[in-house]
Amino acid sequence: MALTSRSRVVASEDQVSTTVGGDVVILGMHDGVYYGLDAVGARVWSLLQEPLAVSAIVEVIAGEFDVEAAQCERDVLSLLEDLASRGLARDANVHAPGAGA
Repeated sequence: MALTSRSRVVASEDQVSTTVGGDVVILGMHDGVYYGLDAVGARVWSLLQEPLAVSAIVEVIAGEFDVEAAQCERDVLSLLEDLASRGLARDANVHAPGAGA
């Protein structure tokens, strides 16, 4: 999935996740693999629980962590594309597989 700052993303329905000591552990239901996110990734993950524009995620992360906006955007886009490639996040403007129209 090619993402931009205007893309809206959301966590996939094809996963379960939990917080463990400030980190997040995600089980991808389609592949049975566990994935881990550190504190910054965990914060991004918490924001993905509702559809949100990438630009809004970047604004929150840049405001809460010591990172410049341009670097933050690159890092957030990279993380979101990685999550999407693993089926853990998706474009919020596209209906989820099996969802009603």
